[in-house]
Amino acid sequence: MPILNRVADLLPDIIAWRHEIHSHPELGFELPRTSTFVAERLREFGCDQVVTAIGKTGVVGVIKGKKAKIDGKPEVIGLRADMDALPIEEETDLPYASKNQGVMHACGHDGHTAMLLGAARYLTETRNFAGTAIMIFQPAEELGAGAAAMIEDGLMERFKIEQVFGMHTWPGMPIGAFGTRRGPVMSATDGIKIKIEGRGGHPGMPHKCIDSILVGAQLVTALQQILAQNVDPFDSAGLSFHYFLSGTPQRFIAQRAELLGSMRALTPEAYQLLKKRIGEVVTGIAQMTGAKIDLAFTGGELVTFNRAEQSELAMRAAKDVAGEDNVLETPPILAGEDFCHMANARPGAFVFCGNGDSAQLHHPAYNFNDEAIPYGTSFWIKLVENTLG
Repeated sequence: MPILNRVADLLPDIIAWRHEIHSHPELGFELPRTSTFVAERLREFGCDQVVTAIGKTGVVGVIKGKKAKIDGKPEVIGLRADMDALPIEEETDLPYASKNQGVMHACGHDGHTAMLLGAARYLTETRNFAGTAIMIFQPAEELGAGAAAMIEDGLMERFKIEQVFGMHTWPGMPIGAFGTRRGPVMSATDGIKIKIEGRGGHPGMPHKCIDSILVGAQLVTALQQILAQNVDPFDSAGLSFHYFLSGTPQRFIAQRAELLGSMRALTPEAYQLLKKRIGEVVTGIAQMTGAKIDLAFTGGELVTFNRAEQSELAMRAAKDVAGEDNVLETPPILAGEDFCHMANARPGAFVFCGNGDSAQLHHPAYNFNDEAIPYGTSFWIKLVENTLG
């Protein structure tokens, strides 16, 4: 395959870019080194336009094809990679491990960025397509805020994007394989924040107290029953708590407690049902115990939804690169993805690229597999050449 052959020639550079980004991870919107590195590479390649500071630290590269426009074909498509890392201490012992204490690329965004840079270099060399390819490098995916920030800064309108595509590495999927599906591919999510105000006091006189730890424990148990008793078993939904803070080492009944968690669902109906029932259960526990309980939903993601036409385009490009047997129809996943905002603004599709047998995402031992680079980079190239004619 000529594309794979040329990408193989570029592979040492792409790997070097990936390792550079991995060694210097940055968080959220604070990406001065990463966004500068990306913009410098895009200018070196000869992009027709390189725009920075979209969505605070987002970067966009514009590449125009040299072929004549074909009537009925899209004229502009966007390809998105995320650039931010996670607040995790790396445990890999790699020679290019994170140099920033407590920060690491534990979700493959270094690989996403490097692969899209590789595709940008190839496409600026060949321009074997009509129309315009927009390379989108997004900040703050892990905060669930970067896509919306870029859209608010006019990403879609300014660059006249008609369709948009995203890709994510996936541990456990073989190298050289891709996965996607039509319809919902990743769930809507929302954060849950609960503050409990009880009545502290002496454990020898519990009848004069309202134990906020006991109230919190009742809440965790009662809220889990929503999934068992209220959500349709054929709907995918999740509810969990990851933080419960209360009490002191001294022998006091706790006055206050705070719980943080998340909810997720693959359909708008299940999502709204969860929010409604959580509110009702919190109100009921407050009335039963006498505690004051404040509930807040802290915002999250929409359902990441793959449109049929864009899913077909993505599958075709993946099959051209990996072969039909290596393109899998994956089940939906109960994890959120910031790309949902872009796919909500324009028709789009999201695909997974195999990372082989590796540690799971968000794990301190995770590392993006460089063997996936030729496939992910070639996928982007084929998607542009196929879609834009």
